[in-house]
This record gives sequence, structure tokens and C-alpha cells, in this order.
Amino acid sequence: MILEKKKSPAMYGNNNTRSKQRQWRNVLLCLRPWSFIMTVVSVSVGSLLGLVLLGRFNVALALLVLTGMLAVHAASNIINDYFDTAYGVDRPGAPTTLYRLHPLLHKVLSPRELIVMALVLYSIAVLIGFYFIILRGWPVAVLTKLGIFAGLEYTAEPLKYKYHGLGEIFVFLIWGPLMTLGSYFVQTGSWQGYQTVLVISVPLGIWVALVLLANNLKDMSYDYEMRIVTVPIWLGRDKAFNLFAGMAYSIYILSGIGILVGLLPGWFVLVFLSLPLALRLLRFFAARPRFPSDAEPLTAGIYALYGGLLIISLIAVYVK
Repeated sequence: MILEKKKSPAMYGNNNTRSKQRQWRNVLLCLRPWSFIMTVVSVSVGSLLGLVLLGRFNVALALLVLTGMLAVHAASNIINDYFDTAYGVDRPGAPTTLYRLHPLLHKVLSPRELIVMALVLYSIAVLIGFYFIILRGWPVAVLTKLGIFAGLEYTAEPLKYKYHGLGEIFVFLIWGPLMTLGSYFVQTGSWQGYQTVLVISVPLGIWVALVLLANNLKDMSYDYEMRIVTVPIWLGRDKAFNLFAGMAYSIYILSGIGILVGLLPGWFVLVFLSLPLALRLLRFFAARPRFPSDAEPLTAGIYALYGGLLIISLIAVYVK
């Protein structure tokens, strides 16, 4: 006769603890935290430009801006999953379910829990926005409203601009000029030097648009089946890839012109250390008849390198 070892109450407690930890880990993964690097880079660059251009930088303000922006970003990620599922775009077997946890389709959250979480995150962003409105005035109210509106309308009615081939334009504006200039204004309380901020923000916005374009190129067949209009559906694979390559080249061309005409300091040449990897990525994509399943993270990885080098260059400018 085999005697079974009885589980003590402590062992049950450990199992419950592990289960709760796993649940919270899954919830965190459903927020798509790997995408937060885009927000971290844009906010960091905007905040550091306040230090470089006007000598104004407050760590607490920078962290508060970052918290608010990340709250909007996370809320927008899960609310977009909600609407994609409601419209039948996200369903079992859809490409998005094959490489990440989906809050609804993988039953991590119920629809009600997802909505509540999104509302909590948006509320955090609004509360932080109110503080900055008191501190800096009405421009912050406009920027906050635009950010939340753009995040919601990505897949929600009435615009649903993701489904009409406008995703790349909107993410360019959000993670480029809007987020970078907004972070700069909160730090400085001034628009002085905004031209330089805009010049630097444009390549950042293009990079984020490239990440989305890579995803849309990868998902062309599925999007066509779902009757979703994206830039690759509009243009076809070859023309969309040419656009992808042209946008990638434009990032370095604009950066180089900015340095040559004196709008950007010489330290910004550091961003060109990412150029060989960007060129290798283009060759890798061009050699394949279809975009690989990891096209989005591969593009995001080089963007992260570019953004990191840009941040280092800003610090070097100030230290010098």
C-alpha cells in the first residue's frame, strides 16, 4: 500500500501564492510591457531636452510624466484588445494570439475586469494631467486629451483609424511630436527651443510608425481576410516595403541634416552607430517573400538602440 503524503495548510498557501503571482504576471504581460520602451524613449528625450536647451530638469516631474504616459499607453493597449475582440478581428488563431497573451482570448481577464483596469489606468493619467494643468496651464489639458483620444480611437468607434490605414500616421504624431514636445513643455514651462525638439522628435515618431508598419506587413494576409485596410493592403507588399525602407533611410538622413546645419549638436552622431543594424534589417526583410513573424520586435529592437544612443548623446551634450 502506497501512502500519500498529506499536504499541510502551509503547502496549500504556497500554491495559492504562486497562483496569484502567476495571475498578476499574466495581467502584466497582457499590458504588453515590451512596447513601453517607445514611451520611455520619447518622454526621456523630451525631458532631457529641457536640461540641454534651457537648463531645466526636475527628476520628479520627469517620473510623473512618464507614469502618466505609461498609464495611457497600457490602458490603450488593453482597450484596443477589447474592441478588436468585440469586432471579431481578434479571435482564436489570429496572429496576435500566437506570440503574446491576449487578455480576453486567453481568459486572463473578463471583459468587465479589462474595462475596469483600463478606466483605472486612464484615471491615473487624468489625475496626473490635472496636476500638470495647475502647474503649466491649458496646453497640458490639450495634450492630455489628445493622447487619451488617440489611444481610444485606435480601434474604437467612431474613428477606428487602425482599420482605415491611418495607424502609422497617428503613432508617428503621438510618439513623435506630441509626447516629446509635451514632456519638454512640462519640464520647462516654455515653448522656447521647440524647433529643435520637433526636429529630434520626427525620427522618433518615424521609428514607432516603422514598428507598426512591420507588424502590418507581417499580418497582410490576415488583415485582408478580415477586410481591414492597412498601408500594406493599400499599396501592396512591394510598395509597402519600399515605403518601409524609405522611412528607415529618412531617419538617418534627417538626423544627418540636423547635425550639418547646426540644429543638432555633434554628439548626435552617436545615433549612426545603429545604422549598420538598420541596413542589415532591411536586407533581411528584402530577401524574404513574406515578412517574418518577428518583424515587429526586430524593428523595435533597433529603434530601442537608436533611442538609447540618442539619450546618451543628450547626456553627453549636457556633461560637456
